[in-house]
Amino acid sequence: MPEAPPLAGFDAGQTHCRCRLADLEGRVLAEGVGSGVCHLAAPGGPERFQAALRSSLAAARAQPGAPSGPLAAAVVGASGIEADSPVQDLGHRLAVEALGLEPVLVTGDERTALAGAFAGGPGIVLISGTGCICVGRDADGRLHRCGGWGWLLDGAGSAMDIGRDGLALSLRMADGRCAESPLRQALWDALSVNRPQELKARVVDPGFGAAGFAALAPLVSASAAAGDPGAVAVLRRNGEALADLVTAVAAALRLDQPSLCCVGGAMDHLVPLRHSFERALADRLPGVVARPPLGDACSGALALAAGLLSR
Repeated sequence: MPEAPPLAGFDAGQTHCRCRLADLEGRVLAEGVGSGVCHLAAPGGPERFQAALRSSLAAARAQPGAPSGPLAAAVVGASGIEADSPVQDLGHRLAVEALGLEPVLVTGDERTALAGAFAGGPGIVLISGTGCICVGRDADGRLHRCGGWGWLLDGAGSAMDIGRDGLALSLRMADGRCAESPLRQALWDALSVNRPQELKARVVDPGFGAAGFAALAPLVSASAAAGDPGAVAVLRRNGEALADLVTAVAAALRLDQPSLCCVGGAMDHLVPLRHSFERALADRLPGVVARPPLGDACSGALALAAGLLSR
């Protein structure tokens, strides 16, 4: 008897895209990693989006024992996809073309993370990586989202903002507006610049963007851990901003003692950020219950993909 076509769940990030294949019972068959995406409205966005889907699917299919035939359904979670927007419509058309199938759902990666973390139940997911966003669901299925409105407008609590704030602090040091510390030299060495004019030119280069700022966050975090007052203030502000996101989602959904899952590279690796966030959240929302996610964004995408077949 021929095998039933598998489901595909995609977690499309800016650095890489993961594709996980599973059968209709949810058993994982294979997983692969491909290239990353950028916002669909950015130059080259559609091309990068399709390349990410194709390359990650090809990597999954290249694994030993992976199914090679057509897919039954697919869900793509990607940053910057707003529900019921022209960007979502474009993402759907691009995914159908790249994957060669229907049904396909393209949605925000916060939605797939939420579906994976709580297996359809109530709770709040906070994502802090290059960017940040928070989304929650109550017991009746109502959703509320805070943040994630693009790195140019709304990145407080993200690695991007931490890196940018560190660079802004370094310029104040260079100008004499605040005391010099080793942070300035560490940041400027990382970018191979020696003067403020060079730094200004570097960050406005089209290839720098959010990822360029975010790559500097570990240096700012390390300085904060070493006690640098300016860096400590940067991490404190960003941790408090994350606590504000969670508090606002909990208030909107009337969740007094919500379960909370925190995911993303910034939360995982920037210890002063996490500690600042935890202190601020304990003051704002003392009833919150932190817990590990039941599954990741790929497992959430697969669950949503199974739901497409039952419609």
